Amino acid sequence: MTQLFEPFVYKGLHLKNRIMMSPMCQYSVSEGDGRPNAWHQTHYISRAVGGAGLIMMEMTDVLADGRISVQDLGIWDDGQVPAFRSIIDQIHEYGAKVGIQIAHAGRKAESAELRPVAPSAIRFAEPYRVPKALTTAEVEAVVEAFHHGARRAVAAGADTIELHGAHGYLIHQFLSPLSNRRDDRFGDRPQFAIEVIQAVRSAIPAQMPLWMRISAVEYDPRGYDLDQMVQMARRLSDAGVDGFDVSSGGNSVVGADRVYPGYQVPYAARIKRDLKVPVIAVGMLEDCRVAESVLSRGEADLVAIGRGMLADPYWANSAALSLGERVQVPRQYHRAFAEDKG
Repeated sequence: MTQLFEPFVYKGLHLKNRIMMSPMCQYSVSEGDGRPNAWHQTHYISRAVGGAGLIMMEMTDVLADGRISVQDLGIWDDGQVPAFRSIIDQIHEYGAKVGIQIAHAGRKAESAELRPVAPSAIRFAEPYRVPKALTTAEVEAVVEAFHHGARRAVAAGADTIELHGAHGYLIHQFLSPLSNRRDDRFGDRPQFAIEVIQAVRSAIPAQMPLWMRISAVEYDPRGYDLDQMVQMARRLSDAGVDGFDVSSGGNSVVGADRVYPGYQVPYAARIKRDLKVPVIAVGMLEDCRVAESVLSRGEADLVAIGRGMLADPYWANSAALSLGERVQVPRQYHRAFAEDKG
């Protein structure tokens, strides 16, 4: 059996394979109320039909003002839970597990109706607005909002939760010297993330894995580097993160000099090696042979497929055909997979 189609078991999470649908914002909430709708139902369930082991639902915000746009998903109100529950229950029918990525956009709030906030009153870039610097009490309130967001995710039937600590959103903003110039306890840059982790852990079952997506490097010379992230990630792991979904950049207009299939994989491999925790590799892994090589070399435990799954909802089953593995599709689709061994 290829590594890509080996089961993955960690704590209470049992996956049929090591393929995760990467969380990708859809900006498709029609009423601005944060509830997933028919688009999200089709979007996520089709990838479960298509064979993914884990569906990580897109950035879902713990406060209304914590959105990038008013079309984002939200989990700041108990009334939003049933819409998530309906989709998650249907995903489970096709053998996939579900995570929800909970987050706060911070200074990257874009819609005019939303108020950007941040660790410090430092604008991300033109044409973003200058954010309001959160008071200590307001930071503590955001921590509490993460607690309740996680509680609602559990009520919605999620099998795991991912904290979005990457790509320049609020947790990342606290981790970075580019955006955190505070002089209270949150001036210790990992402290906000640590308190969020502790708050979320107190809201979820002990056997539910907690992941965090991180930007391993910032590319900007004024930001943190990989060695510094390893040190911070160790503290985050000690606070209760079980594993890391390892990406890069996003808190500055400075990006990678060159991108290519697997360009972020060495960051994941370093976190896995140094911290001895499970990691998810992401970034241009849509060629299933590249994804397989990442796993077979022991550089990651799961691979996150983003654009590849946007292009092909059945990416996992297409990969199975290419690699000579068993295709797992509902009986209605068997005739389409001539090499289906099931």
